[in-house]
Amino acid sequence: MAQIIVCCAQKGGCAKTVTVHNLSYALSRMGKRVLAVDFDTQANLTTCFGINDPDDVPVTIADLMDAQIKELDAPAKAEYIQHCNGVDLIASGSYLSAVSDSMHLEMGSESFLSSILAPLRNDYDYIIVDTGPKLDNLSINALVAADQLIIPVNPQFLSTAGLDKLHGTIRKIKRRLNPNVKIAGILLTMCETRTNLCKIICQQIREEYETAIPVFETAIPMTVKVGEAVYYSRPVLDYAPNCSASIAYKNFAKELDKKMNHIVPIQLHKLTLPANDTRKAVKAL
Repeated sequence: MAQIIVCCAQKGGCAKTVTVHNLSYALSRMGKRVLAVDFDTQANLTTCFGINDPDDVPVTIADLMDAQIKELDAPAKAEYIQHCNGVDLIASGSYLSAVSDSMHLEMGSESFLSSILAPLRNDYDYIIVDTGPKLDNLSINALVAADQLIIPVNPQFLSTAGLDKLHGTIRKIKRRLNPNVKIAGILLTMCETRTNLCKIICQQIREEYETAIPVFETAIPMTVKVGEAVYYSRPVLDYAPNCSASIAYKNFAKELDKKMNHIVPIQLHKLTLPANDTRKAVKAL
């Protein structure tokens, strides 16, 4: 039965979609049955999988959510599951934004995605969900559906501020709607390992959070090859299989696969980077 893994962040610019794309392929290359779900109104994951115009996809996650609202039978799987070089995909499109707006007054709407994914669990080992960068009806649905959460963090000073905000959201979801949700870990992405500031913040995150939430040992380095792969709608694992990011995503997939049964406390300690340390780090650059 599939683990539903949600990649979530309440801040953009942390390689969330790129991580879902490459993690899906890396797990597939390990022999896992993988379904990727684009649950973002921007449909960037759909584009990463090579679908140039997501609105041309006949049936998307928006249609499945709309069927939940209208209490209609779901379409057949063959109508909405795309097959992409060993990874299955439920695409998104611009209609998802309108569907999200119409959910406000729907009783039980926070569990619509759970209802959609439940019949698919036996078909896959992993269902990996990409979410948008803000807290809305869709992100709440994703957190309610999740078994495990991956929190990507770009180790820049301001980007870490979203961690505490996300922590509050997860605590509420766990307390009120999904008591079984666990945090697989924080994934450090877009790491400029040659800069002193990046090294300082990465170390600070590990020290401040690791007692409450695991920080994955694997960190994803910054490399131009990732951007090039996105431009050509290819996973970096295929586009540049020997580059540092490709190797890191393969290692991350192995690390994640090993720790899926690890139980993680749901509390976070507040991350505070002292102003003096930051100034010293900037001076050192």
